[in-house]
Amino acid sequence: MVTTIEMIKQLRQETGAGVQDCRKALEQNDGNYTAALHSLQEKSAAAAAKRSDRQASQGIIELYSHGNGRIGVMVEVNCETDFAARSTAFLTFAHELALQIAGASPLWVRDEDIPPDILQQEEGKVREMAWSQGKPDELIPRIVAGYLKKFMDQNVLIRQPSIRDDTRTISQLLAQVSGSLGENVIIRRFARWEIV
Repeated sequence: MVTTIEMIKQLRQETGAGVQDCRKALEQNDGNYTAALHSLQEKSAAAAAKRSDRQASQGIIELYSHGNGRIGVMVEVNCETDFAARSTAFLTFAHELALQIAGASPLWVRDEDIPPDILQQEEGKVREMAWSQGKPDELIPRIVAGYLKKFMDQNVLIRQPSIRDDTRTISQLLAQVSGSLGENVIIRRFARWEIV
């Protein structure tokens, strides 16, 4: 039983879910911690998706300076209420986003933010490279799709693995904080400057 209590505490700390939800997830998964964690993350993501149409007009602008002022980041994160915007979970999430942006250098927040001409340019470059290497014509679309996925995973903030825990993406962390606050949380925009 002590192990179960410790597992519940750890699940609660990792997911922000309630004690009863953590206990229920462990029971439903026969005490398998990894399966329970995955179950709670899916539940949190589904709850966040339901809230995504609600207006998020409150929030903060987090500022971060790194490397003795050589890198600067400003990120706007919004939620539904001022009360949630002042919560520790929300403030911590905004700070973690600023660290992520400073360390991983994303270019866009979401897939939709990528200009179509950039995607076309990247696709053309990979298609030409595959063709020049003599790849079969039937493999080129798969090569292009794989390259574009990798390109977006590296350059889109919500697709990037967290710099603190590379087993979780920023999208999963966003769903977690949204679930723990019970509000729609949106990463609105960011800017990153670096002295080179």
